[in-house]
Amino acid sequence: MRRFNIALLTALTLSTALSTAPAQAHDRTPPLGLANCTATACHFDVPPGTYDVTVRLGGESAASTAVSGETRRSLLPETATAAGRTVTRGFTVNVRTPEGEPTGPDGTPGLDLTLGGTAPALADIRVTPAHHARQIILIGDSTVCDQPGDPYSGWGQQLPQFLRKGVSVANYADSGESTVTYLENPLLWGTVQPLIRPGDLVLVQLAHNDKTTDEAMYRANLETLVRGIRDKGGRPVLVTPIVRRWFNADGTLNNNTALLVNGLGVDLPGVVRSVAAAEGVTLIDLTAQTKALVESLGVEGSKAIYLYNEKKDNTHTSAHGATVYAGLVRDALVARHLLPEDRVRVG
Repeated sequence: MRRFNIALLTALTLSTALSTAPAQAHDRTPPLGLANCTATACHFDVPPGTYDVTVRLGGESAASTAVSGETRRSLLPETATAAGRTVTRGFTVNVRTPEGEPTGPDGTPGLDLTLGGTAPALADIRVTPAHHARQIILIGDSTVCDQPGDPYSGWGQQLPQFLRKGVSVANYADSGESTVTYLENPLLWGTVQPLIRPGDLVLVQLAHNDKTTDEAMYRANLETLVRGIRDKGGRPVLVTPIVRRWFNADGTLNNNTALLVNGLGVDLPGVVRSVAAAEGVTLIDLTAQTKALVESLGVEGSKAIYLYNEKKDNTHTSAHGATVYAGLVRDALVARHLLPEDRVRVG
């Protein structure tokens, strides 16, 4: 960590212009910059809201730095810098309570960032309120949510690293939820719907836990969510569920378990597609995309996408798998012109 300390001490001696202005102007408010950081983390005492973060990475030695925050959200992918060089990167982060799953613990107040990577070096950081950020709200289950503990990760937890400053992800996915329970729980739909602003994208992926929901109810619940999003001026996007890693003998995933056909014989992804077509809603067919990817990787190669090696779990994804699937979502948002290319990170 000596590399980081040199960069930190050097930056702290520079002019106060390198430190950011406080979130609310006040003479006694300390600047939200490097003074809020240690060698491995930063804490900013800010109220819930949306914040722009600008970091300058690098220092005297070669470095490689990643930034995560709040409940294990990946906010900036690992970025390499050559010795004596720095690069500036930015992202926008949603700060909320609870900071992770809506039915989980409150977490710590304010904004918490963690510096990772093989050789982290932070030369400067600025945090300011984001007044005009576009918001992506996520409604989903455990395959989407901000998972609190390693090795689990939802694709929504990895999505922020693919977005540049000006777009935030507010992940209101929650483990164990079906369309029925999400609508019934005031901590979920009752909390999320009032937060939707005109123009917000609201991605909905709920299916894994609709194991006993009949087709009429499942369809009606999706229609309720679509109508509720539109009533607030939001733009609904229906997302079919990621597949389960459940192979047939011939190496395909053409079975009810893998393709989310529930115990009543309801083809849940098929209903999502049907509702999207009937309601004129943008569709991201993540079922088809993840099926193709998992089959291409095969029985052995696909184990790393899920938690088979760690937990013999063929439903939930690893951080690696969640990152791959978040990349598919990013690509779909760009392809459907829901996000401009200059607001996403590629590669």
